[in-house]
This record gives sequence, C-alpha cells and structure tokens, in this order.
Amino acid sequence: MDFKTATDALFERITHGDLAAELGVSIASIRQARLNNKSMAYREAPKDWERAIKVLAEGRIRHYHELVGQLDKSDASGSGKAK
Repeated sequence: MDFKTATDALFERITHGDLAAELGVSIASIRQARLNNKSMAYREAPKDWERAIKVLAEGRIRHYHELVGQLDKSDASGSGKAK
C-alpha cells in the first residue's frame, strides 16, 4: 500500500448524506435535527437514528480494521518502507 492510498483511506469520513441515505430522509432533515433545539428551523431527529448511527459507526470500524490489516501486510512485506 502506498502513502496516498493509505491516507485516502484514513481520511474517509461519514457525511450528512451517508446518514440521510441510511435513514431514508433528506440531508436537510439531518441538518435541521442537528440545530440547536431553540432554533426556528430545528426538527426532531429522524426515527431509528440510533440504529443508523450504529450501522455507520460499525462500518467505519470495519473500514479502519481493514486499513490496519493492509498496513500490517505492507509493513511485513517491506513494501511500505522508504527505499
């Protein structure tokens, strides 16, 4: 694994769009639910939000676990070391 591939994987993130897709709601709904509850634009969090966040978090855990495994393989083979 090279530096760019490893850092691209490291810097991946979950977006408002990812959560909206998991919940089947609009991105605006996610953003409004994140506002201060005193804001006029505030809306309640979508139903089942806890499950959706858990699914996305578990996906990130798997992603980073796989990244660590790939880096371990690169390190063991010496392909990740500077020459």
